[in-house]
Amino acid sequence: MPVDKKEIPYRVGVDLGGTKIEGIVLNQNEEIWRKRIPTEQEKGYAGILGKIRSLYQEAVINIKQAEHSLGMGIPGTIAKETNRVKNANTQCLIGQYLKKDIIEILRHDIEIQNDANCFTYAEAAMGAGIGRNLVFGVIMGTGCGGGIAINGGIHAGIQGIAGEWGHMQINPEGPQCYCGKRGCVETYISGSGLQRMFEHQFGAPKTMQEITSGFREGDSYCKEIFNDFLKHFGIALSNVINILDPDIVILGGGLSHIEELYTLGINEVEKRIFSDSLKTPIVKNLLGDSSGVIGAALIGK
Repeated sequence: MPVDKKEIPYRVGVDLGGTKIEGIVLNQNEEIWRKRIPTEQEKGYAGILGKIRSLYQEAVINIKQAEHSLGMGIPGTIAKETNRVKNANTQCLIGQYLKKDIIEILRHDIEIQNDANCFTYAEAAMGAGIGRNLVFGVIMGTGCGGGIAINGGIHAGIQGIAGEWGHMQINPEGPQCYCGKRGCVETYISGSGLQRMFEHQFGAPKTMQEITSGFREGDSYCKEIFNDFLKHFGIALSNVINILDPDIVILGGGLSHIEELYTLGINEVEKRIFSDSLKTPIVKNLLGDSSGVIGAALIGK
């Protein structure tokens, strides 16, 4: 849904992530307050609700309790049939009546969307996707998600899973994914997936940052894993482009800072698309790490 700027003076957004919860207040799309706190998901669902309430209360104090909309991005989806959370990689959310519980503790209506949808919406409305009719947004970080914006609105699909490229299987015999399948995109091109792959193949842990640095320095083990990462990025994203043929692809999440994605990674995509050349721009986000929370504020009600 396009942003309606004319009625509500303030927009409050919350981005619930696996490691941090971020809050923001916008006034006419200008940021006037923002804060991040740790999620501490090991404290469970009730602990997360308490943190959201605390962050929200601080946000509304900053606008002197003025009228506002409220939106939230989550690492999962609210199932239409049950109103419970599904497909969340923050697994303590799965099966919970999150929207009902949030409305009850905050005493305010709320719109909840998948975090990748919020990222994509923000970039389409205010970032790298301005003026583009069909935007595919990608989050590559601890996990791997995606969202679709068409003509300025989120396209979530009838099951709320549109854009979920992270759980396309690209190798049914591949690594086990938390979703229960094997060989999902997320197991090959997320930070956590690459780290597990390195340790499985070479018996020692390395972070994604260390793997990337090792690749640049010529370490043979890191080069093997990193080249696989680029190849699978090319396979996965070319499949999406073949289906959607989007006007632009926008990368977000921690791995979007890896510069090789915009050179070697794009080359891997171009090798595989069903066309004689790649005309789709594949670009880094413009709104930075806060794209998701900005999108959450923009979708609010």
